[in-house]
Amino acid sequence: MKVAIVHDYLNQYGGGEKVVEVLHELYPDAPIFTSIFLPERLPSVFSTFDIRPSFMQKLPFMERHFKKYLLLYPLAIERFDLTGFDLILSSSSAFAKAARAPKGACHICYCYSPMRFAWDLESYINKEQINFFYKLTLPSAVSLLRKWDIKTLDRVDHFIGISQHITKKIKMIYQRDADLIYPPVDFSQFFISSTQENYFLIISRLNAYKRIDIAIDAFNQLSLPLWIIGEGPHGDVLKKRANKNIRFLGEVSQEDLAHYLNRSRAFVFPGEEDFGIAPVEAMASGRPVIAYGRGGALETVLNGVTGIFFKDQTAQSLIEAVHRFMDIEFDSRKIREHVLQFDKGIFKKKVMNYVSEKFELFKINGQRIRP
Repeated sequence: MKVAIVHDYLNQYGGGEKVVEVLHELYPDAPIFTSIFLPERLPSVFSTFDIRPSFMQKLPFMERHFKKYLLLYPLAIERFDLTGFDLILSSSSAFAKAARAPKGACHICYCYSPMRFAWDLESYINKEQINFFYKLTLPSAVSLLRKWDIKTLDRVDHFIGISQHITKKIKMIYQRDADLIYPPVDFSQFFISSTQENYFLIISRLNAYKRIDIAIDAFNQLSLPLWIIGEGPHGDVLKKRANKNIRFLGEVSQEDLAHYLNRSRAFVFPGEEDFGIAPVEAMASGRPVIAYGRGGALETVLNGVTGIFFKDQTAQSLIEAVHRFMDIEFDSRKIREHVLQFDKGIFKKKVMNYVSEKFELFKINGQRIRP
C-alpha cells in the first residue's frame, strides 16, 4: 500500500505537526504534501522527511504574511498530483481534507476541526489580531471558502475526529459521521519528579485566541509565580501586560520542557481547545491541570483527581480556581495513570488497525466516483 500524507501547512510546531511526526513514523516512506514548509520553525527531524510543498512556497513574504494568501490554499491542495498512491491520509484543520485522491485510492482524513475561520468567523475575528482591511474582506472570502469546504466533502471516504467535541462538530457542520482517535502523546519523554518548585506553568504558542491574557491578569493579582514557555505574535502584548512574578522563557528544548513540567505546581490552561496536547503532557508528568471547562479539556482532565476546572473564561474565575487548587492534595501517580490512554503507542495501533480495516472495506466495496 503506497501512502501519501497531506497536511495543511508546515509553518509552526504544534499539536497537528506532532501528529504528522507520528504518522510519518507509521508510514516512513510516505511523502508529506503541504502548502508551505518553513523548516526553521520546525524541529530538525522534519528536514529529513520527504516534504513536497506547493507553488505557494515561492510566494513573497510568506513567512510573515501567510494568512493574506487565504484564497490560494484550496488551489494549492487541489493541484497536488497524487497519482500512484493507494491511500491518502490527510491531516486537516482547514484545507488538506480537499486533496484529490486518484481513482481507486482511499482517502482518510484525521480532522482537528472543521475549518475554524469559515464556520466560526465571529469568534475567529475576535480572538485573532487582524487589521481593519483584512476584517472587511474576510467575510466575502469566508463565504467562498464555506461553499468550497462543503463541495469537497465527498473527497473524503472516512473522517477521524480528535475528540468527541470535534466528532460532534463534524456531524453538525458536515453531516458526516466521524470515528474517534485521540491524538498521541509520547509518554517516554515525560516522567514524575519527586521535587516540586513554586511556580505554575503554561506551554503555548503566544496567539491571542489562547487567552493567556486571562492567566496573566489572574496571576498579576495572585502575585504567584507563573512561567510561560512558547513564542508567538501576541508575545510583546502579553509581556507588557505581565508583572515581575511572570516569566517568559521563550522556546525551550524538549528535555527542558519536560523538566519545567514535572517540577511545576500545576499546569494552567486558560484557552478552549479542540483537544489540547499540552495538558496531557503535564498530566503525563504527574502534574495537575487548572483548565477552562470547555472543549477537549473536559475529555482529558478528571475534575478533582487530575485537575480542576474554572467555569468562566475570566481572570476572576481562574483566581477562584487557583484558591480551590490550594486545598486539594493530588496524587501524581494517579494523574499519570489516567492519561496513559493517550500514549503514542496506543494511537499508532489504533490508526494502523483503522487504516487496514477501512482500506480493505474500500477494496471490497469497489472504487467510487469523486468530484
